[in-house]
Amino acid sequence: MSAIAAKRGGSKGTLWNYFPSKEDLFTAVIDHATIAFRRQLSETLDPCGDINLTLRNFCRKLLTKVTSPDAIALGRLVIAEAGRFPEVGRIFHDRAPRLTVALLADFLSGAMERGQIRAGDPFDCAQFLTQLCMGRSQQQLWLRLIDSIGPERIDAEVERTLDLFMRAYAPDPPPASQTA
Repeated sequence: MSAIAAKRGGSKGTLWNYFPSKEDLFTAVIDHATIAFRRQLSETLDPCGDINLTLRNFCRKLLTKVTSPDAIALGRLVIAEAGRFPEVGRIFHDRAPRLTVALLADFLSGAMERGQIRAGDPFDCAQFLTQLCMGRSQQQLWLRLIDSIGPERIDAEVERTLDLFMRAYAPDPPPASQTA
């Protein structure tokens, strides 16, 4: 708190008035970094649009964000600190990935009801899609195996992700009696 107060030009006491604990401060930082982005993501989830295009736009925005230098730096910090301070990992998870997955799960639930994808647990489905989309590139960036990813790689990752996802969640075919 002293370092933050010194950098921002205020006092530690003022910070403690706004944030009674370090956890409250960290939660506010995460909320500041994620609320506007989730709003942008929700705007891409068009229930009346083509499911493939909608998910492509969602995944592209998500992958672009989570592979940005700021997001990679935050992810490294959270991972490094969560071993000593598990609450940091919990706060980050609850305020960022979990809420993003819940947003997507709500959309996918509607897509399941509309028969656009196979019925299942929408939260599991959303978690599968987000992890499939982010996993490879985000991990390589966290581990410094690569320095950055450009739009071409993002597009290729999104296409691979959607190909696999739509194979796994393709709508069930109508019963044989309805096709005869």
